[in-house]
Amino acid sequence: MHRYRTILFLALLLAGALAFSACTAPAAAPAESGAAAGGEEAAAGPTTITWAFWGSPEEKASHERVANAFMEENPDIQIEILNEPWGDYFTKIQALWASGDSEAIPDVLFLWPTPRYAAEGVLENLDPWIEKSGYNLDDYWPALLESAMYEGSVYGFPRDIGLEVLYYNKDIFDEVGLDYPTEEWTWDDLLAAAEQLTVVDANGRVERYALAMEGGKYQLWVGQNHGSILDDMRNPSKCTLDQPEAVEAIQFFADMMDNNYAMRDADLGQAGGDAAVFLSGQAAMIIQNSSRVSAFNAADMNYDVQVVPIPEGGQRSASAGGAAWVMSSGSDDKDAAWTFLSWLQSKEGGQKLYTESGEIFPALRSVAESDAFLKQDAPPANRQAFLTEAENAKVGRFGYFPEWGELDGSVISPALQQIWAGEATPDEVLPALCEQVNAFLADNGYPK
Repeated sequence: MHRYRTILFLALLLAGALAFSACTAPAAAPAESGAAAGGEEAAAGPTTITWAFWGSPEEKASHERVANAFMEENPDIQIEILNEPWGDYFTKIQALWASGDSEAIPDVLFLWPTPRYAAEGVLENLDPWIEKSGYNLDDYWPALLESAMYEGSVYGFPRDIGLEVLYYNKDIFDEVGLDYPTEEWTWDDLLAAAEQLTVVDANGRVERYALAMEGGKYQLWVGQNHGSILDDMRNPSKCTLDQPEAVEAIQFFADMMDNNYAMRDADLGQAGGDAAVFLSGQAAMIIQNSSRVSAFNAADMNYDVQVVPIPEGGQRSASAGGAAWVMSSGSDDKDAAWTFLSWLQSKEGGQKLYTESGEIFPALRSVAESDAFLKQDAPPANRQAFLTEAENAKVGRFGYFPEWGELDGSVISPALQQIWAGEATPDEVLPALCEQVNAFLADNGYPK
């Protein structure tokens, strides 16, 4: 009987509570919309994604301006920045991927070389996102998108096309009475100018070099002379650096160093790089991509650019490649990541902003051919030189297969350094180099 009364009491108490709740709900609504709605807003607030890139404090500041512009247009997505110096960046990113912590893994990041990381499975295949959104791939320069593809799929969008042009110091040309370079210049014209521009003192010390160019850009000469590094930069079967066209081109570059017309690669590095020697007047010309423009303009240099001279009967052979914006396959917020990634590579978004700042030669043709690039008030005046090189861009300097970085870093570049240092001739180095390359390719199952 006691148990029955207890159950009955609890039942009546519950019924009363429900009745009270039902009666008071309308009166409580205004208070709930203030407290509970605040909680809902917090839960449904902006999505935060992490954006990773390497670079100096100045470069970071530029990226931050781009991020702020995106967030102003897309207040529902917040960008959190992960910035590391070049020397630490890749180690940091690989450690984050290896951790498996989806919250720590960057959602969008700057990366090179894309095929290597795509093969490791850490990058999102962008094909479904491209198809779903109707993103236009036709606006990229010829062959450029291939540098961010793997097994036929797109895994990244190159921010810019890292092709080179010839920078020249107009004051130095005026000093020696030389006409400025033209689009018709050949290798012979370059050598003739180099002879006049180079200054060597009585003790044989070079006071001014005609040209400063990084050794790693040697393929520019090779491609212009109808040569190549490999028979196929996508799926190679053999090395072709021992072929006459390549040997002649590498000899041309080596001769410029041996004659004191061009700085040796190691000396260039010790002097602070091509920007430093160009700014100081140690070199009258450099061959480099658009990344140097902002530094030269900040220094108020009197310079311009021209297409790179080619040999008689040669071809323009700018290299179509560039670091790309990619998405981590482990991202927790892929919808937001795609929104940001595709905005970075849009003609009214990141591409336009980076171009207007003078930092890049854009990957999108529509931006490069617009006033944002061509009608800037700051030098160089002959911006058309970039477009001319881009229209003839080819697959050439970089291997578009996962093992390229290892092949180049451990086999090709170390061997070529003997030539750039003047320790050996191309005829002595290149045949043995190709034997090593061919062995590497066979060991890694190429061609596939």
